[in-house]
Amino acid sequence: MSQKEIERISVIRDLKLKRLSQKEAGKLLHLSERQIRRILQRYAKEGEKGLISRKRGKTSNRKISEELGKKVHQLLKEKYYGFGPTLAAEKLEELNDIVISRETVRQIMISANIWKTKAKKAKRVHQMRERRSRTGELIQIDGSPHEWFENRRPKCNLTVFIDDATGEFMELFFSESETTEAYMETMRRYISEYGIPRALYTDKHGIFKVNRADPKTGRNITQFGRAMKTLGIEIISANTPQAKGRVERANQLLQDRLVKELRLRKINTIEEANKFLTEYKEMLSNKFAVKAKSCENAHREVQHSKEELDIIFSKHSLRTISNNLEIQYNNTIYQIKTESSGISMRKREITVCESFNGEITLLYKGRKMPYETFRRREKQLLPQDAKTLNRTVDQIIAEQNANPYCKFPVDIFQTTVNEVRK
Repeated sequence: MSQKEIERISVIRDLKLKRLSQKEAGKLLHLSERQIRRILQRYAKEGEKGLISRKRGKTSNRKISEELGKKVHQLLKEKYYGFGPTLAAEKLEELNDIVISRETVRQIMISANIWKTKAKKAKRVHQMRERRSRTGELIQIDGSPHEWFENRRPKCNLTVFIDDATGEFMELFFSESETTEAYMETMRRYISEYGIPRALYTDKHGIFKVNRADPKTGRNITQFGRAMKTLGIEIISANTPQAKGRVERANQLLQDRLVKELRLRKINTIEEANKFLTEYKEMLSNKFAVKAKSCENAHREVQHSKEELDIIFSKHSLRTISNNLEIQYNNTIYQIKTESSGISMRKREITVCESFNGEITLLYKGRKMPYETFRRREKQLLPQDAKTLNRTVDQIIAEQNANPYCKFPVDIFQTTVNEVRK
């Protein structure tokens, strides 16, 4: 007998001895008076055996047929390998017109050794934070390096923007690695579609926060931070990953579901994947997003022109103008052209804006300055961090493999010096 059936024995005995009424017994067992009377009749005929469920040992009326079970098993092994029970049940209904419960799929997967049950861990308690009330007030952003295309291409990064008020997937963008360029491109796509958000919630990555100020200049703002400040967007750093749990959970969801979607749709390149993400983020939002408390939209209109946005979403560096109206940047000397003598510009600072496609713009007091370039010197690689090092090494190897028979002169240092002097 089950524990539930054992508990019925004492109640039915008290009922038989008239210590309880049928109504009181029904309340204790959470049954109607009619059910209590039926149980009493079975107890009078069969004794305690009559309290055992009549369904025990019988096949469930909702059990799927053996033929359907074999078909589901075959699809799970051949087409939906690696899928979890929930996603597999959804795809069976969506792509194969097989309506079957998640639990049934899970039991089939366990019996076929496709799925292993996981022991439940004691969850750490984190204080819940109430969502923001309006869309666009706070956007949680994060990068997720992962094997998104499995073994079909090298590991890459997915930049994820989640609205705090609704959990809506605002922007998804694939890139080779988690870089300033990836976040700037994603933000530019975001503001062109929705407008300017009020604040961003990020981790303490060096893209967002300078952990040690420049000892020479004392500046403590990153390129991405400078761009957001220009647009009037505040960056708020989270102390722990759990603090920005919505975007962290979104990453887990995407690493499970998006990988399988890309496989099913036979998408193998970043370019194809980014086109697909436009419709996929809407599918996810329709499924998982919630309604904001307020119907008011907190986004602001973009005030800058396209040309100004091109400059904002570029790398900015300050250089000091020489007496010859020259500056040096990235192993190239730029000579500023002015109609006047340019005496007032000497020893002043000018901003060098380098777009991610290599275009250079010189800004002096907010004005674009014409220039000429000359005397290109030997290029040296910039310092790399852990997230961009592998990509840089891959580029070096590709360049070397493209010209395997390249032979430099033995006096390459003197050759380089002579080229600079010319």
